Amino acid sequence: MDKEMCHGVKFSPSCQGKIPNELNINVGSDEYFALQAFMKAWVAACHWRGKARLLIPQGIFLIGQVTFQGPCNSPTPIIVQVAATLKAVTDISEFASPEWVTFEDINGLIVTGGGTFDGQGDVVWKYNDCRRNSNCQLLPTSIKFNSITNGNLRGINSVNAKSFHIAMNRCQNFRAFGLHITAPEDSPNTDGIHISSSNFVKVSKSIISTGDDCISIGQGSTNISINKVTCGPGHGISIGSLGKYPDEKDVIGIIVKNSTLMNTDNGLRIKTWPGSPPSQASGILFQDIIMKNVKNPIIIDQLYCPSGSSCRTQPSRVRISNIHYRNIRGTSSSPLGVNLMCSPQFPCQNVELFDINLRYSGKRRVSALTSSCSNVKAGFGGVQIPPPCR
Repeated sequence: MDKEMCHGVKFSPSCQGKIPNELNINVGSDEYFALQAFMKAWVAACHWRGKARLLIPQGIFLIGQVTFQGPCNSPTPIIVQVAATLKAVTDISEFASPEWVTFEDINGLIVTGGGTFDGQGDVVWKYNDCRRNSNCQLLPTSIKFNSITNGNLRGINSVNAKSFHIAMNRCQNFRAFGLHITAPEDSPNTDGIHISSSNFVKVSKSIISTGDDCISIGQGSTNISINKVTCGPGHGISIGSLGKYPDEKDVIGIIVKNSTLMNTDNGLRIKTWPGSPPSQASGILFQDIIMKNVKNPIIIDQLYCPSGSSCRTQPSRVRISNIHYRNIRGTSSSPLGVNLMCSPQFPCQNVELFDINLRYSGKRRVSALTSSCSNVKAGFGGVQIPPPCR
């Protein structure tokens, strides 16, 4: 067998004697390539018992729904190096489930390379009715990490996702940094990064400009760290929404630091559905955050009910406690700088605001920013602009 064939998509076990320590697979350089060949390259890399790297070289590749399935045999992280622009097919009938590129059940994974995942969502956003229908059928997420342990996503671009750009579910010890995520500010449900049922996830040094939450943290997320993220436009950084479904797991240990939000509809938000089943969100720190023309800089909303939703009238049963806002400064485009709307059945406990310095930047004539609080036990210290509510 030609040695070069061991680097191509037609890898076979007979190559093992030719590359004893490391396997590098190049999927080809044609403008478009068969998905079957793409998957053969993945299977070869995943089953290699040494170091393995799958390279998608520079070029433009149109691909449909694909899953990189583990577990893999490599004793070290398998590397997927994407230098290309990957474009998603636009016919949504070709997606059997709401994901485009999925990495699943892998222990040790690095996805890198400076490439771009183009969801081509601008073709299908017109089919999204989630702003009017809370039970809508979601369009495909561009990149989904499902049951990944010891994962690393770095230096990747995501543009115009059909729905979420990046989603992490049931991940453990996952780091994402150096990401650039973009979609128009009116694109529906295009969350930049969504994290759920995951533990020890770190997101840092990334720029997220999209039409929904820059980062959303869902049920079952614990020990999540967000650092040096620039967000805007979009809906800000959100814990939730929580409490929509039965048996949701708690959200505990969230840190958001050293980040900037610009021209977003919300800043730092915790949101839960009314009439929710019981759960809790606790141990959350927002620190050293800059706001630039943000509509709702600090908001807890336990009456969250998007337009068109059929919402219950009972109070939320998500218990919110030990929430800390420290050194939050900048400008608010709305007169209400701090808005804490907690559940009358389970008031928010131990909410701390320390060194809050926000100025009004909107067009309305108001004398100063205000605060609003309901059903919350809050403490205040340091600078308090707007004045604290009591």
